Amino acid sequence: MGKELFQYKGIKRILALLAVLTCIQAAAVIMQAEWLAQAVTRLFNGGRVDSVYSLAAFFLAAFLLRHAITVVKQRAVYDYAAKTGADMRKSFLEKLFQSGPRLARTEGTGHVVTLAMEGIAQFRRYLELFLPKMISMAVIPAAVVCYVFFKDRTSAVVLIVAMPILIAFMILLGYAAKRKADRQWKTYETLSNHFTDSLRGLETLKFLGLSRSHTKNIFKVSERYRKATMNTLRIAFLSSFALDFFTMLSVATVAVFLGLGLVEGHIALGTALAILMLAPEFFLPVREVGNDYHATLNGQEAGKAIKVILNAPSFKEEKPLQLDEWSAESQIRLRGVSVQHGEEGESSLTDISLSFKGKKKIGIIGASGAGKSTLIDVLGGFLETKNGAIEIGDAKRSHLQAESWQRQLLYIPQHPFIFPDTLGANISFYHPGASDEEVEQAAKAAGLSQLIAQLPSGLGEQIGEGGRALSGGQAQRIAIARAFLGNRPVLLLDEPTAHLDVETEYDMKQTMLKLFEDKLVLLATHRLHWMLDMDEIIVLQDGKVAETGTHQELIEKRGVYYDLVQAQSFGGAS
Repeated sequence: MGKELFQYKGIKRILALLAVLTCIQAAAVIMQAEWLAQAVTRLFNGGRVDSVYSLAAFFLAAFLLRHAITVVKQRAVYDYAAKTGADMRKSFLEKLFQSGPRLARTEGTGHVVTLAMEGIAQFRRYLELFLPKMISMAVIPAAVVCYVFFKDRTSAVVLIVAMPILIAFMILLGYAAKRKADRQWKTYETLSNHFTDSLRGLETLKFLGLSRSHTKNIFKVSERYRKATMNTLRIAFLSSFALDFFTMLSVATVAVFLGLGLVEGHIALGTALAILMLAPEFFLPVREVGNDYHATLNGQEAGKAIKVILNAPSFKEEKPLQLDEWSAESQIRLRGVSVQHGEEGESSLTDISLSFKGKKKIGIIGASGAGKSTLIDVLGGFLETKNGAIEIGDAKRSHLQAESWQRQLLYIPQHPFIFPDTLGANISFYHPGASDEEVEQAAKAAGLSQLIAQLPSGLGEQIGEGGRALSGGQAQRIAIARAFLGNRPVLLLDEPTAHLDVETEYDMKQTMLKLFEDKLVLLATHRLHWMLDMDEIIVLQDGKVAETGTHQELIEKRGVYYDLVQAQSFGGAS
């Protein structure tokens, strides 16, 4: 039982309950063997059938009690696992929303999706199987061997000697199975990430004529996962055989010694029968743990992976932030802000001092790795500052993870997520109560009218996984329609058109400029033609603010921005 298991809320209470119930169950197991042995002995010695009625009733009561306790234990563990799984899912999703898109990029979208959808379910299964059987393994064999010791010491010695051998084999095979399971889980993560990336790039692969050749890569990744799974199953079958073999051998050894004791008159028939019936019960909990150990390995690994994400540094506790709706007089300042990823990671932003006031369009430009996305993540409340302060309203904060701020902004990433639902439901995702007319107006404003006209069911058409596939430009227009419908006063855009071809981008540009009206817009991009439409430009270089100003002002300075324009051969750079 790993130490990390004791970190979960309520674990000590459920373990204590299981321990009490298992002690009662152990007593029922022993007494049912004792009463059944007495009944058989009495009949063997020529007793009448009616003389064993009471013993049979006691046996039946013990038998029913034993299995009733099993049901109660299963129910208690199921409820605990369900609650723990629900709490874990809630905490995991809160962590994902708190960390923002950076977590998905760092951990891999496929890995995060796998943990959220399957990992937590596997962890629940692990708790349901592991907890009651580990307690049974700790209690029942000890109770049985104590009973046997007072009845026949030779049989007790055989059981005591056989148990460490059985456990040793179980540990050795368990380590082997764990290594195989670790490889299988890593291969599964690779398969998930590869599948997600393949879906994202399917249209590009088709356009380049590489879709058929890409099937070879898919086959190789799938084949690695198949081999990893088969190796894990091979170890699982081997360990099950070893457990059954040594259990059978140990029980047979006990039977031989009991037979010799009966022949020599050292032990009574009733006692011998009770011990012989209890010998399999002695090994049963160990066998169950060994058999189910392999079924819970993925759950263990998923639990550890989820814990790693949940235990990642959280934001500092700040006083609740109460903000009025962003207006022409609203202002936010960054004073000496630095951002560092990890304790020993490099700083992606250093000594950033900026001020954003009112409603205007601000472009954030710079070479790859300059810190554009990091600055957007700080303003979106997805990252905490290492040094410096963020001043908003009358408050100074180290982060913007505050509901009153985040409900005023809308974030448009490079790859907006499309849910497997109708087109209308995707547009109204942030506002599920919006009317059909409002959704239709938002879709029209985003330039989706032509697409809707082509769809048989219009806004009711199924899109996303299992539905109609969309191009990158169409998916981006859905994100814009969400923004039109929400009409929030602050917009954060992180390379929203980086994956689009030039024609599609220019076609969308006019639509997006309409969306930018009467809002505070912060657009991080490496495509300089957007800067002509910005009221202010922030140029980042190596995580620092190199210069700020309008397009014309920066061109006249002939600094970093001018060099970027020259490098891209941007028209109008004079």
